[in-house]
Amino acid sequence: MSWTRRLLVALSVVLAALAAALVTAPVAQAHEERPVTFPDGSGSVPTLRTGEPDLLVCKTDRADFTRRVSGFPAEVKARNLALFERCTRTGYRHLQQAVDAVDRPGMTIAVLPGLYEEEPSQPAPTGACASLKAPNSALGYQILSYEQQRQCPHNQNLVAILGKKNLQIEGTGASRLDVVIDAKYTKLNAIRADESDGIYFRNFTAQRTTFNSLYVLAGDGFVIDDVLTRWNDEYGFLTFASDHGLYKNCESYGNGDSGIYPGSASDINNGRGYDVPRYSIEITGCRSHHNMVGYSGTAGDSVYVHDNEFDHNMGGASMDSAFPGHPGLPQNHARFERNLIHDNNQNYYRHVADGTCAKPPVERGYEQGVVCPQISMPPGTGIITAGGNWNLYENNWVYGHQRAAFFLSAVPAFIRGESDWGKQTDTSHHNRYAGNHLGVDRSGASRPNRADVWWDGQGGGNCWQADAGASSPGSLPECGARRGDVSGNTDRLVGEPAKLAHLLVCADYNVQARRLPAGCDWYGARGVQRVETQLALAVAVVLALVGGVLWWRRLRGSRLAGAATLVGLAGLALDVAGSTLGLSSGPVPALALLLIGAWWTALGLALRPSRPAFAWTTLALGALTLLDAFDKAVLMIPWIPLSPAWLRGLLAVVWVLWAVVAAGRRTPPTPAAPPAPQDEPADTAGGRA
Repeated sequence: MSWTRRLLVALSVVLAALAAALVTAPVAQAHEERPVTFPDGSGSVPTLRTGEPDLLVCKTDRADFTRRVSGFPAEVKARNLALFERCTRTGYRHLQQAVDAVDRPGMTIAVLPGLYEEEPSQPAPTGACASLKAPNSALGYQILSYEQQRQCPHNQNLVAILGKKNLQIEGTGASRLDVVIDAKYTKLNAIRADESDGIYFRNFTAQRTTFNSLYVLAGDGFVIDDVLTRWNDEYGFLTFASDHGLYKNCESYGNGDSGIYPGSASDINNGRGYDVPRYSIEITGCRSHHNMVGYSGTAGDSVYVHDNEFDHNMGGASMDSAFPGHPGLPQNHARFERNLIHDNNQNYYRHVADGTCAKPPVERGYEQGVVCPQISMPPGTGIITAGGNWNLYENNWVYGHQRAAFFLSAVPAFIRGESDWGKQTDTSHHNRYAGNHLGVDRSGASRPNRADVWWDGQGGGNCWQADAGASSPGSLPECGARRGDVSGNTDRLVGEPAKLAHLLVCADYNVQARRLPAGCDWYGARGVQRVETQLALAVAVVLALVGGVLWWRRLRGSRLAGAATLVGLAGLALDVAGSTLGLSSGPVPALALLLIGAWWTALGLALRPSRPAFAWTTLALGALTLLDAFDKAVLMIPWIPLSPAWLRGLLAVVWVLWAVVAAGRRTPPTPAAPPAPQDEPADTAGGRA
């Protein structure tokens, strides 16, 4: 790396430290797990076995069972009645008992209609299991090793599947609601499959945990087929450090983080471009709704997400590189196609503000629609990418969002615990948003987003479709017809300063402490409450006072300076007004910069005769401000590593100090001219001899 590049990277890291609050609140609530490595990739996606099950699970209340199956289609009813007769003789009453009885790979467990609370697994740990030595997570639970999970499988899990291979667990009901596995908020996980390659889950519901309903960890080969998860503190489905996975026809709602979370999916495509040989996990035919976010994935690498619906969450989908301890960072190579991502405008932060989320989980009212959001995120957004690379978002329907369809921001590597200088700007590159249907539903009806794009400006190779509507910035690099083609490509080391300040304030959220950042519009701040408006107002006051005093003390005799000062004051007022509008401001910020740039340019011209050095500095500041307006509204300048806003801000600090000195210094009085010599008066009396 050249010294010039190294210096710019160092500067970008310092500037990005404005967003360092991303390290605090979100990290404290991230998914924490024992150190794991990715599978070797030798497995495969399992297929459904349709033969007779090896093991059966059922309850023994015949009247209750008869009632449950009474409305089934005839064929399904007959099969269940036959299986019930067999199960009452040779089956198990709890799913865990059947899992424990699995003695070879390739077995199938059939779970008959009923409610399974797994009573033997519910009690708190006792004896040696109550005093395991293991580190605590930020949320308070112990981070157990695999050996400790085997030793005490129910410390954290209602049903623990540890090391079983090619196991299939399926409900036999007419729908996934006919078999319900209920943790009753007593366990972190309803079902945990740990190092269990080739597992297949089908046709049941798992619910009510203090973390997630269905957890697959370090598995090479899994299928989640027609399963419902709901009402969890964190996730509905969590798959972590796994490969050869398939989610299909699933549903999840009522979760404090995401419904679907393929975190740290096997990082098989790192170092490749857009064309890849395969994806590690496929998600299709699923619906995730009324969660904090429908889909999320820290290090959600090489995940193919297509033909799903993410709706009525706070955010539709997100992926990020913001949390340490997740293998596969930075996030890369997610592919989203043909998904319906719409109306993600819920704002569940009110349940944190009013104290609902401070109650025990069983008392919060999850079943009545309460969701307790676990991290900070912008409500009203379609797809959020917080530090990711080589992601494809194509041919999706994204509509009806009160903030933005697409949200892209960078995450410096120190936030995920990596201090290498060369990695600090390694996120938010080559994300392609092309061919999406923005602001219209599948029928073609108009359902506009408030804005189509919000981008902090960092990264290279990012591009958006030419028909994207309102955006911030107002000018975006456009995608070419071929993947990899970008018109007006930029490669900036750090995002816009105002946007970094916004992210800094908004990240300072903590659900346990009931801390909602006061200056962030994600949590309801409006008008002058917004941090952007407060910064704009503070800058406007300083510049107006300094500029006004400078004009009065030094330039009030100049008509040019007087007119320019009025223009500058109008620009400052417009800048403050535009900051209150957020994404609705349209061309207002650029117009404000245009007026302020004209003010500084005219002041520089007026100062040239008396103070040439200060005048040239003022002219340079005016030029940078005009360049910033052009960059934001007309064309993002492709060959500069930092936005003109950073250079303008740094020079403005120098200018303010210089202007204060120039306005305050007294001009020494001009010495009076000596009297002109006068001719000796004529001698009128006698004259000269």
